[in-house]
Amino acid sequence: MSSTWPYPKLIAHRGAGRHAPENTLAAVRTGVRHGFTMMEYDVKLSRDGVAILLHDDTVDRSSNGCGRAADMTLKELAELDFGAWTSKEYAGEPIATLASIASYTLANGIRSNIEIKPTTGAEAETGRHVARLAQRLWAGADIPPLLSSFSEVALAAAMKEAPQLPRALLIEHDVPDDWEDRIKRLGCLGLNLNHRYTTLPLVRALRNGGYTLAIWTVNDMARAQELLNWGCNAIVTDEITHITPASLA
Repeated sequence: MSSTWPYPKLIAHRGAGRHAPENTLAAVRTGVRHGFTMMEYDVKLSRDGVAILLHDDTVDRSSNGCGRAADMTLKELAELDFGAWTSKEYAGEPIATLASIASYTLANGIRSNIEIKPTTGAEAETGRHVARLAQRLWAGADIPPLLSSFSEVALAAAMKEAPQLPRALLIEHDVPDDWEDRIKRLGCLGLNLNHRYTTLPLVRALRNGGYTLAIWTVNDMARAQELLNWGCNAIVTDEITHITPASLA
């Protein structure tokens, strides 16, 4: 798989999840209004197998409901309010599906980093399903979505289901010594790393090896500029109001 980076260098985290309800169409639209042309968002499955945008296993934190999303149908999830927890302005915001986000982003020229975020125990199933759906929804698109995940099981399933879609392995803490073996085994473009564990020698090793690097979640302008100067391909940020494509032009 080619290690070229056809995406923007700035990516809005969970849409624009600090300024609108995270992982919703409202968040994506907010990011677009601030000049972002790429969005990162989390995708898992409902009980009836619909790909939905949600970070946690449960809906407790980001809606007025409770319980695991994997135990609810899309119809049940659609009855919940995913906006009022942030402000009255967003009251009534519905759960987003991958299909609805694909429609909006494709119509508006927005790139996607789909983080496969399986409910615990459903890693392979989620990887397969999300990859299959992304392949269909983005069929014919000039640039496909980037699939990423902390779950190597999910990424392996995604690779088997849709090998042509680009992938990146997410690493939460220290990067393991066998990072290159993992990249090769999963057919990834590279790594998406926590900025706290990203060092210049590591960046040089990855970039010299021909691998890509997207770094999360960077909310300090000086750190964002430093990482880009080091040769990282992209920065994922919550701070869409002051770390903007215009400010890093």
